[in-house]
Amino acid sequence: MFVGALELDVLLGDVHSLKGKRSMVRPILAELRRFGVSATEAGHQDLHRRALLGVASAGPDARHVTDILDRCERLVAARPELQLLAARRRIFGPED
Repeated sequence: MFVGALELDVLLGDVHSLKGKRSMVRPILAELRRFGVSATEAGHQDLHRRALLGVASAGPDARHVTDILDRCERLVAARPELQLLAARRRIFGPED
């Protein structure tokens, strides 16, 4: 079994409050979950224009996990209301 973790550091567009941030982040997380992953806001909770999104996936081989995380990253990068600042990824396998 392989487990993949993806951190997406994003800059949100026209957001002026934490409430506005939540209303922008919540639909993104729901879209990510349609890929069968676990997704959450994992950092920058006190900043209203930044968000750190965490995504995790498990699968039978590294290629499958990598494909899913690639799709998640592309989905977030394609959102016009935000800018993807950084993406960090780790894949854990049987030897880790």
